[in-house]
Amino acid sequence: MITLTNIWKSFGSQHVIKNVSTLFEAGKTNLIIGASGSGKTVLLKSIIGLHDIDSGEITYDSIPYSSLNSNEVRALRQQMGILFQGSALFDFATVEENVRFPMDFLTNWSSEQKRARVAFCLQRVNLPNVQHLYPSELSGGMQKRVGIARAIALNPKYLFCDEPNSGLDPQTAIIIDQLIYEITREYQMTTIVNTHDMNSVMAIGDKLIFVYKGEKAWEGTKEEVIHADCPELNDFVFASKLAKQLRDLRATS
Repeated sequence: MITLTNIWKSFGSQHVIKNVSTLFEAGKTNLIIGASGSGKTVLLKSIIGLHDIDSGEITYDSIPYSSLNSNEVRALRQQMGILFQGSALFDFATVEENVRFPMDFLTNWSSEQKRARVAFCLQRVNLPNVQHLYPSELSGGMQKRVGIARAIALNPKYLFCDEPNSGLDPQTAIIIDQLIYEITREYQMTTIVNTHDMNSVMAIGDKLIFVYKGEKAWEGTKEEVIHADCPELNDFVFASKLAKQLRDLRATS
C-alpha cells in the first residue's frame, strides 16, 4: 500500500503537482490517467523517488519515505519493480543480462541464483529460451515482456509501469495489460500504472486517479468512470473513445 498526502512538486515557478492525496492498494492495479502534459509522469516519478517533492508525504506501508536513511532507501528500492516507457532495455546486453541487471546492482546473489531467477521470470512472461538474444532481435511486445521480467526480478512489493502499451498494436497491448493484471494478483503487489489508454482502463483498472493540470480531479473505479460528474474526465474519456472509433473505421476502410 502506498499513501500520498498533500503532494506538491514544482519546477522553478511552475507547479506541476498540486496538493495530491490518494491511496494505492496492494493486490490491485491502480491507474493514473490523464492527457499528455497533465502531470501524471511527474507524479509517478515523485512516488518512485526520482523527483524530490516540495511538500507533503509519501508513505510505503505506513513508513514515510522522508524518514528513510540512505540504506533504508536502498532496501526500499529492492522492493520496487519499474517498467519504463519503451521498455528501456540495454541494446548492448542480452536478454539474460537485461533481466539480471537489478540482481547485479542490488543483491549479493550467486551466479547460479541469478540464472535461475532469470529463467523463472522469463518463463512467467511466456518467453522461455530467449536468454541469449538481444533486444534488437525481439518484437516490441517481446521487449515489453522482457521489461516486465526485469521489473519482477527481485519479487517486488511495488510495481510501477509508465505507459506500458506505448507503441504497441492493440492485440499486443491486451497481452501486456493482462500480464500486468495477473502478476499483480499473483504476487499481491501494489501496482501503479501511468496510462492514457482507455482500453487499459476498462480492462484492468481496479482504481483510477484522473490527473488534470497537476491536480487530482477525480478518483473511482472503472465502473464509475462512465458516469462520473467531472467535465474534464468526460472530455478525456470521450476523446479516447472517439480516437479508437476513428482507428477502427480506418482499419476497415
